[in-house]
Formats: sequence, C-alpha cells, structure tokens
Amino acid sequence: MKRHTVIDSPYGPLTLVADDGVLCGLYMAGQRHRPPEETFGAPDDTPFAEAREQLAAYFAGDLKEFGLALRLDGTPFQRRVWEQLARIPYGETRTYGQLADVLGNPKASRAVGLANGRNPIAIIVPCHRVVGASGGLTGYGGGLERKQRLLDFERGTALF
Repeated sequence: MKRHTVIDSPYGPLTLVADDGVLCGLYMAGQRHRPPEETFGAPDDTPFAEAREQLAAYFAGDLKEFGLALRLDGTPFQRRVWEQLARIPYGETRTYGQLADVLGNPKASRAVGLANGRNPIAIIVPCHRVVGASGGLTGYGGGLERKQRLLDFERGTALF
C-alpha cells in the first residue's frame, strides 16, 4: 500500500513515496516524469522517519552516502543504470558514456540518459551526478538549475 509525505528542502518541496513502507519515490516540484499525485497513496508521515533523518543530514553536509531500503521499479536496463548511479561517489560526476561503458555497451549513452531521466528516487539515487561528454550539464528532471546547485553543494562550493 502506497503512502506519501512532503518535506521541505533547500531545493523546494520533496514528495517522498513509500510502498509497503519501502521508499519508492522522491520527486521534486515540477519534476519531469513525475507520476500523477493520485498514484502516491494517502498522506502519512509514518514510513518516512529514516528518510527524513538521512535527507536532513545530507542537506546539512553531514551525510555522504544514503543507507535506505529502496524499491526501484523500472525495466531491467533502467534498474542497472540506477544501480550504477548509486555507486557514483559524493561530489564526483560521471558521463553518460562512462556509465554505458560500465554497463558493457559503450554505444548506449543515449539509453543511459533516458533511464537516468526516469530515476524515481532523485537525490538519494544521484542522477544529478551524471554530466555530458564534455563535462557540461545536460538534462535533469528537476531542472538544470537544481542540478547545478546539487553539484555545487556536494563539491563544497555552495552551502545552505
């Protein structure tokens, strides 16, 4: 059974969604590919205590790696991409091409980008850490300004 809550963050309100108590969504306001609100279930803060604590520690600069149980619903390829996203260290970036290489298909950078854009658990599964081949910012479901702010925050060049 799905439940959701909305929390404040330096990036605006974040909607957390859990299915049977396991985090399955973290969506920013106005995020591309955000599911309809009616799919989030009833409002309920109960299943989100640990996620709230870890996100607060992350935004305070005290947490570099999340340790939450997650349910990532997607295609097998999407889930493989999202697993690789979770391995990108705090404060570092990878290109879509580098992720495609790690996945064993160097020509799949566009498919990696599409899967990255469908990541259902933003910030915790750090899709913001993926950049274009030149190192420049490319698409981000939460908007390029948020992506730049997250990267600056993790690099220690912008604090909240």
